[in-house]
Amino acid sequence: MQQREINIKNKKARYEYELMDDYDAGIQLFGTEIKSIRMGKASITESFCQFKDGELYIINMFIDEYDWGTYFNHKTRRDRKLLLKKNELKKLERKTKETGNTIVATNLYINKKGLAKLKIHLAKGKKLYDKRETIKGKDLKRDLDRIIKNS
Repeated sequence: MQQREINIKNKKARYEYELMDDYDAGIQLFGTEIKSIRMGKASITESFCQFKDGELYIINMFIDEYDWGTYFNHKTRRDRKLLLKKNELKKLERKTKETGNTIVATNLYINKKGLAKLKIHLAKGKKLYDKRETIKGKDLKRDLDRIIKNS
């Protein structure tokens, strides 16, 4: 079976947050979870990252149950540990405590080795007027593209 490219995005993140630093993190998964991700049955739109005992976890990430799984099937929404280097974890923890930033998952993908990876960003929440600016910029770009296409 030919494996297609898996790239699950969190489109809300760019609208809700101002993204700063980015990191690629591995995820600690069970066997049926990786099979569901390879089938494209996962969502990271409502998920967020949080530190527990010095380790980073992704919370509220949805991975659908594997169709052919038995009683060994996983829970759909459980806390999953993210795998990063020690210095990256310390840096992220320091920045979230000091400045009040948050860590947001923006992209779930499978790399060339077949491992599930999660692209996370250090982010700062946008204010309402910043969100309006984002919408205004998108509308202007769409209008300009439409004018260029018609001329």
